[in-house]
Amino acid sequence: MEEEKLEEEKLPLTSHLEELKARITRILIAIAIGFGVCYLFKDWSFRIITRPLVETLPAHSSMIFTGLPEAFFIHMKIAFFASLFLTAPYTLFEIWRFVSPGLYKKEKKVVVPFVFFSTILFSGGILFGYFLALPPAFRFFVSFSTDFLKPMISFREYLSLTLKFLLAFGLSFEMPVFIFFLARIGVVNAKMLAKQRRFAILIIFIAAAVLTPSPDAVTQVLMAVPLVILYEVSIILAKFARRKKASGEDAYEKESKEFS
Repeated sequence: MEEEKLEEEKLPLTSHLEELKARITRILIAIAIGFGVCYLFKDWSFRIITRPLVETLPAHSSMIFTGLPEAFFIHMKIAFFASLFLTAPYTLFEIWRFVSPGLYKKEKKVVVPFVFFSTILFSGGILFGYFLALPPAFRFFVSFSTDFLKPMISFREYLSLTLKFLLAFGLSFEMPVFIFFLARIGVVNAKMLAKQRRFAILIIFIAAAVLTPSPDAVTQVLMAVPLVILYEVSIILAKFARRKKASGEDAYEKESKEFS
């Protein structure tokens, strides 16, 4: 039995740069197509993105824009970020295709679960923030309005705050995938993660306090609790990743002996 080899031989730097350029071009084309499609549904996207705030505002309230071109660029921005979200699986796939030639065949088999679980976790984080974390945060801010002090919210500021908040949730929910691959390459292990659990929980709550848009404890806990759960899941995945790596190394050594 022959020793497992890389699928492709090392290429000159110029070839790698040309391939990188081609893949970036494909990603940009996909984002552009997604942008065009999303812009056609800009009114629907506008209602979706403003729903968490609209449901908490007093009756007859409205949002404002303070510059003539601001509303136009707001719709452009919504369509752009919606396109990034929709084309994320394809973007991840192209990134993986670029780095995969430097990996063994067994390692390449994780491309499908990598893209699948990364997309699911990122989407889950955004949906969690949208439905469970944003409404109480906005209710907290709107609760300070009075008969004299009325909320007149600039949509530009609202969109910036909301997108940052949802992006933070989406990225933080990628923790299990990130730790799984760190465990596969030997940077971390389940024992290390379990030993540092207290510090990790402390860091999670500090991060939740910084990333959440409101200072109330409810919103911070809503972000911290799922991250703590994901951390525990990551410990289990780290154990699994280590066993997979060990079994792969044993198989590799066995094949090497047979070849020799």
